[in-house]
Amino acid sequence: MLIGLTGGIASGKSLVADEMKRLGAFVVDADVIARRVIERGAPAYQEITKEFGSAILNADGSVNRGGLAKIIFHDAARRAVLNKIMHPRIREGIWKEVEDIRKRNKDAVIVVDAALLFENKLDREMDTVVVVLVDDDKMVERMVKRNGVSEAEARERLKAQMPAVEKALKADYIIDNNNKPEDTLNLVRLVYEEIMRGVGK
Repeated sequence: MLIGLTGGIASGKSLVADEMKRLGAFVVDADVIARRVIERGAPAYQEITKEFGSAILNADGSVNRGGLAKIIFHDAARRAVLNKIMHPRIREGIWKEVEDIRKRNKDAVIVVDAALLFENKLDREMDTVVVVLVDDDKMVERMVKRNGVSEAEARERLKAQMPAVEKALKADYIIDNNNKPEDTLNLVRLVYEEIMRGVGK
């Protein structure tokens, strides 16, 4: 069973993924894989530094993800270049982790936590898709607190993504994360139980 989990930036996907993990699922985190594929020595690292130059590197030579984000969220053409480098490798990393889990547990319930699930067409390969939905203003507020960006920068980042409503229309399940965390967790449990009821039918 493959559960695709997605939502906008700062929508609370991690909260949902952590609870599903607690309920027994394995979680494959696309963001962790994205960090791995740009580590020094990785093929994507070479391509990114060649394309974007040393200005996006930290003093230790690692990629400054915040600096790179500032470039791509303001420039659709540069974003497309980065996506062309990153997406195939992230996709490959996701499927490698899925296969590794299945080798150990053929009946595993696997959550693929990916912000760009629809954009990468990964939703087509999932058994079911869960979208975490949050009002834009709340996402902006969370980004300002979590990422240390300005409100204008946060709104720019939101504009660069598929609108949350569009994602919700493609979902099998929607988890509203506008309220208290305990309310969200209750919804996660209900959705997970519903999905599990469908397994083996």
